[in-house]
Amino acid sequence: MKTIIDPPGALTPGLAALRTEFAVPAGFPPQVVAAAEQAARRSPTEHVDRTDRAFVTLDPASSTDLDQAFAIEAAGADLLLHYAIADVAWFVRDGDPLDVEAWRRGETLYLPDGRAPLYPPQLSEAAASLLPTGPRPAVIFTVRVAPDGAVRLDGVERAIVHSRVKLAYETVTDADLPTGFADLARRIAAAEDARGASRVDPPEQEVAATADGNHTLAFRPRLTSEDRNAALSLATNMAVADSLQAHATGLFRVMASPDDHAVVRLRHTAAALGLTWPADQPLAAFQRGLRADIPAQAAFMLATRRAGQGASYVPYRAGVVPWHAAMAATYCHATAPLRRLADRYVVQAALAVANGRSVPAEVNAAFDRLPPVMARADALAGKLTRAVIDLAEAVMLLPHVGERFAAVVTDVDEHGARIQLRDLAVVARLATRGLRPGDAIEVVLSAVDPERRQVTFAPDPSPRT
Repeated sequence: MKTIIDPPGALTPGLAALRTEFAVPAGFPPQVVAAAEQAARRSPTEHVDRTDRAFVTLDPASSTDLDQAFAIEAAGADLLLHYAIADVAWFVRDGDPLDVEAWRRGETLYLPDGRAPLYPPQLSEAAASLLPTGPRPAVIFTVRVAPDGAVRLDGVERAIVHSRVKLAYETVTDADLPTGFADLARRIAAAEDARGASRVDPPEQEVAATADGNHTLAFRPRLTSEDRNAALSLATNMAVADSLQAHATGLFRVMASPDDHAVVRLRHTAAALGLTWPADQPLAAFQRGLRADIPAQAAFMLATRRAGQGASYVPYRAGVVPWHAAMAATYCHATAPLRRLADRYVVQAALAVANGRSVPAEVNAAFDRLPPVMARADALAGKLTRAVIDLAEAVMLLPHVGERFAAVVTDVDEHGARIQLRDLAVVARLATRGLRPGDAIEVVLSAVDPERRQVTFAPDPSPRT
């Protein structure tokens, strides 16, 4: 998860320590680089020519590892989404140095000062990336989207594509995008509402300089172009998941709903942030009404993401319907193979079943091996994200030692209380007994240690009247 962006470089010293602490790879071994250079010269031989189709990409302006390109056309009342995905499996062969290194890493790691990619840049930012600098091998998923947002996988093929233009979230206009882009996103959103999905996409937090020379954490507004673009991946991943489940194969992304204890804690968090959450309204319904451009609601989105039981990967099992509670659907990851190891195998399985072939034995074997590998990678990414947040909060709060803050207790245990500050998106621990969830309290910031990424609060000895 890309959680914090840092234009002023306030986190730079601490990030260097984080990279060491979490053993974030600084580069690739020579044999992996050599394998990437050799793979980048591999010529496609199993791909049909789709360079006449007007594909475009839409990503952050700075991105160069482009997994997806898309084109949209009408088919009666339906829309056909042609979603081209980087054909990583064409470049990476099972057991070669690139494959071995990818299994060691699992996924791309993101930090505010750069990423540690899953594959070397010779592939992830050049030969396999769907940049508009020339034809690229891809796997095209053709997804039929009905007027009510229902999705179906109509076909999968290996193809040569040539993206027309690299569009950026920050500058794209409706005129730049294929006809039907906004309508397709609207259909997918309507289907989510009808299913009762509770998916939320919190905005990134940004370190911003203040007028007094200090720093604060602010939410970067999430752009409409980002939300609409996310619908393309959502539609494709759902259609692929349904196809694989029907063919008794696949690797699925599953997630349980937050448990009752987490929901109670979230209700206290909502109160702390000044949000009105009716007592009889389920969490999913409340989430669907949140807006990422309102700071308090964005903060609650982050709290919800952190309160969940976490998503995981499971292979196909007979008689079991894999379920992703936030999506309210069967779901898989297929659309980011440059950044997630699992996607490479899901793409290969979908390509096989859509064309009446057996899924390769090595792909089915990978589905059984991948869950612990991806769990380890997800856990590392989660720890790194939390450490970055802790660092950013410490840097932000350092000038405010001794100041008072209003807070609400969201949870208690044998170690004390967890509190949510009312005016900042900060969650902290308080080593104080006798508090109850929902208590409104005043606390003093007693110490900050940016090197250890720790902030310490204590009950205010002279509460406001």
